[in-house]
Amino acid sequence: MEDAAKNTTVIVFSELFEDAYASPDELANVLDMGIEMLFYVEEGSFSKEDIRNVVTALRKVILELRK
Repeated sequence: MEDAAKNTTVIVFSELFEDAYASPDELANVLDMGIEMLFYVEEGSFSKEDIRNVVTALRKVILELRK
């Protein structure tokens, strides 16, 4: 049962980006650029922990897209 729910989530996630990006690799490249942009966020805008959490989540998505 859990596998079916997980597969459905993956399909829905893929559909979110289907129209905007030509391929999963293109989306991964855009997300990777987002990680680079986080290095230039002004100090004090967000906590370091919040930024680390965002970077971790983005990297996990990027790794999945590049599989």
